[in-house]
Amino acid sequence: MKPKSKSKSKKVFKIVTGVIIFLTLPSILFFGFVFFKYNEDLPTGIQGEKADALAHKMLETLDYEAYKNTNYIEWTFKKRHHFEWKKNEGICDVFWKEYRVSLNLKDYTKSKVFVHSFKMKGDMAEELINEAIKIFNNDSFWLVAPYKVFDEGVERRLVKLNNNEEALLITYTSGGTTPGDSYLWLFDETGKPKSFKMWTDLLPIDGLEATWSDWITTESGAQLPTFHKLLVIGLEMGVVKGIN
Repeated sequence: MKPKSKSKSKKVFKIVTGVIIFLTLPSILFFGFVFFKYNEDLPTGIQGEKADALAHKMLETLDYEAYKNTNYIEWTFKKRHHFEWKKNEGICDVFWKEYRVSLNLKDYTKSKVFVHSFKMKGDMAEELINEAIKIFNNDSFWLVAPYKVFDEGVERRLVKLNNNEEALLITYTSGGTTPGDSYLWLFDETGKPKSFKMWTDLLPIDGLEATWSDWITTESGAQLPTFHKLLVIGLEMGVVKGIN
């Protein structure tokens, strides 16, 4: 009986191992392919007037003044998170699942938390505020990142590409959820951002490129993207609104 039991256990182990290999091998092969195809070192660039001039050109192309005067922005990220951002008040209502956090961007402790319209307090409220902060930092970045190139703690560097075109390397030395991340902005012939490459703690591959496309001019005049593509993944911004 014991040898039979041992044989049965060995058979189960082989089946489980086979299933794990079957499920993980394609993922490993795909990751390896993507890594060797796209992974690249963070480029070097030069800080100074030329880098700042390129950043200013991008802002002028996008009508930064119109963005500054936009008091309300609304969008939905990947059909999962919805945002109603009262920019002039520093308040953004963040909606996901059954939660709504009225996030006070000037003082997080003054934020309000609701679950199924019931106001929450205590540890659960604090956890949901922290989650809303992470969601807002990530999802708003995919909407308004070009307008943040002169934020406090941001370093700008001019990078010369192999085709002799100029790119703008942005490094966030502080603030946000993952300080230290860098992004290399690439531009079309008008100076509008068409994509950026990313060097972040959240991505296992350095230098992955995401498009910035399907730009719209909102009611306020601000230009905002409605779609990004990262490898085969589409990041939809939903119906984007910008109002004075």
